Amino acid sequence: MILVTGGAGYIGSHTVVELLQSGHELLVIDNLCNGSAESLRRVAEITGKEVAFQEGDIRDADFLREIFRNNAIDTVLHFAGLRVIGESIRVPLRYYENNVVGTLTLCQVMAEFDVKKIVFSSSAAVYGDPASVPIREDAQVGGTTNPYGTSKYMVERMLEDICLSDPKWSAMVLRYFNPVGAHSSGKIGEDPNDIPNNLLPYIAQVAIGKLPKLSVFGSDYDTVDGTGVRDYIHVVDLARGHLAALDCLANTQGAGFEAINLGTGNGYSVLEMVRAFEAASGRDVPFQIVDRRPGDIAKCYADPRTAMERLSWRAEHNLEDMMRDTWKWQSQNPWGYR
Repeated sequence: MILVTGGAGYIGSHTVVELLQSGHELLVIDNLCNGSAESLRRVAEITGKEVAFQEGDIRDADFLREIFRNNAIDTVLHFAGLRVIGESIRVPLRYYENNVVGTLTLCQVMAEFDVKKIVFSSSAAVYGDPASVPIREDAQVGGTTNPYGTSKYMVERMLEDICLSDPKWSAMVLRYFNPVGAHSSGKIGEDPNDIPNNLLPYIAQVAIGKLPKLSVFGSDYDTVDGTGVRDYIHVVDLARGHLAALDCLANTQGAGFEAINLGTGNGYSVLEMVRAFEAASGRDVPFQIVDRRPGDIAKCYADPRTAMERLSWRAEHNLEDMMRDTWKWQSQNPWGYR
């Protein structure tokens, strides 16, 4: 059985869909601070299968022990954690407690029950401001520009040290670039608790009229149009990357630590994203140029070759797919899961 931490969140719920449709047995745990029980109800609608779920926090060791004691778990998919860059700058201690201490507690309980396979939801933020693009896995990590990225880097180092200390451990770290999009059904998608911090949900909420206009942070970067360039990856492609990682780990014992980029290898600027969304939705997206944000960088996109070589995985959805599915989710669910 696979334990999915944070499985009621954006990426977790889409991965649960793919897991169930592939015949995996799983249990979701989530404290619902960033997730929604409604998302799992809709996952059941999409798949025709009930989702085993228990509400709880990975920082609660007793809760985790009860989970491991009562279920035959052999692998952990670890999504649980806070993930907003701007918030992490304002309240860094929350990020270190949730993301780092939470993972430490999880790994301690895993070790108690001799469960030593984990796929971790990391981030391209561990690369900081890259020396060059596209970014390969052997690029320098640790020069992070915000506490969110630092928390992911600290967890990576912790997992690497655990694997070095005990050859029975296997930890595959998936460094996401920028997840966007939604399930093609329009039933599940990204549902920010408040004003969106990520670009595409913000664009979508401007297009539907919930927000007046988009703030574009900086227009003087060394990019095609002066706005920041990122590698945007469809969330379903990302979810399928986790299944490929699980397949890679399934027949290994003590494979050690490995980090793999999940991205498309293509970079799009903020203004290119705005124009693409306007084309998909038929709506105008008014915007204003404002000052750069602390912690932002000019360009960040992946070299995805290792994922193809190691996982036989590549992103299949294009920019048009990402925009179409985001608009379908947003237009069908203007208030998210509420």
